[in-house]
Amino acid sequence: MAHTSADSARSDLAPTGTLRVGINASNFLLVSKYEPGSDPHGVAPDLGRKLAQKLEVPVSFVVFPNPGKLADAGKTGAWDVAFLGNEPQRAKEIAFTAPYLEIPVTFLVPDNSPITTIDEVDRDGVRVAVMERSAYDLYLTRNLKHAQLQHAASLDKSFELFVAEKLDALAGLKPRLVADAAKLPGSRVLEGQVTSVKQSAGTLPGRDAGAQYLREFIEDAKASGLVAQLIENYSVQGVSVAPSATT
Repeated sequence: MAHTSADSARSDLAPTGTLRVGINASNFLLVSKYEPGSDPHGVAPDLGRKLAQKLEVPVSFVVFPNPGKLADAGKTGAWDVAFLGNEPQRAKEIAFTAPYLEIPVTFLVPDNSPITTIDEVDRDGVRVAVMERSAYDLYLTRNLKHAQLQHAASLDKSFELFVAEKLDALAGLKPRLVADAAKLPGSRVLEGQVTSVKQSAGTLPGRDAGAQYLREFIEDAKASGLVAQLIENYSVQGVSVAPSATT
């Protein structure tokens, strides 16, 4: 299959002459090393560097403290390509690729909790702490019918809310919940997953050639082993390379 040329995509993906890559600093799995004022490193930033290299343009990073602010900034054209969770609500305003990586989502419950399975979380009276506007918050908001979500501004604050308010469950990425469980004696990470966060790349609507090039770049990054190599390089645990796109 013929690939979209870099020349045809460059004006879409780097209209200023520089590829501006939007990054969510709160995703500790994909942004492994970041200090304010410096360039980020990790699976997502390194994919951005590789994309810029293929387009033969410089790269600059636009770093946001959480995925909600990253998604919102697309409305003002603050970035050209962003790496974040692909959720239907966001897909209305961002042209996403298929996922390059998936992260399981489950719940942490406290010591002596009567909740033993994921299915038991969505019941009347169950209170669940969650990081606001995370991909899994958007999913749970759509799908939980009985449990009540209580929101916090960051991953750390969602854990603090769970503990301080003695909530029934903490929703989150499984690798993070495993780490949180180690700080809370007797707590348990529920087996299985309620969903997975599908980490994708995206550009702005209307940039059709750029969006197609970006989709092809992500498929090539999976097929070539680049995504797997970055996961290994940064010793990221608990994630998997997403399967090839079916279309």
